Amino acid sequence: MEIANQTKQYHSDKTFVYSCQYHVIFSPKYRRPVLVDDVAKRFKELVLDGQQEYKYEVLEMEVMPNHVHLLLDVNPKIGIYRVVNLIKGRTSHDLREEFKSLRTRLPTLWTRSKFVSTVGSVSLEVVKQYIENQRGK
Repeated sequence: MEIANQTKQYHSDKTFVYSCQYHVIFSPKYRRPVLVDDVAKRFKELVLDGQQEYKYEVLEMEVMPNHVHLLLDVNPKIGIYRVVNLIKGRTSHDLREEFKSLRTRLPTLWTRSKFVSTVGSVSLEVVKQYIENQRGK
């Protein structure tokens, strides 16, 4: 499994530069422990395969039997909400097609809920201080 370099990276296009990382957690319906063995392995493959198509980069990933942790770098033009929904939609569709047990045990693979938190290289306090110091310049 190839995961991106852990140093802070900035991305750019013609009009802006960005660096937006998010910690994302989501779980299967009813928190059933279905993300094991071949299902977990295939989930990881699908998430990594979707990086170019859905314009995100996986910085870290951990799949537990009843939930998933992702550290993603996402283009803000696309947005984290949309990216997570694309990941959940694709993985649900493909995993339920490939593993019949997922179709019989769950009405849908994922819950509708998710946890998302921004991750930065500096604290909120440092940014506040920087902005306050700009007034005097």
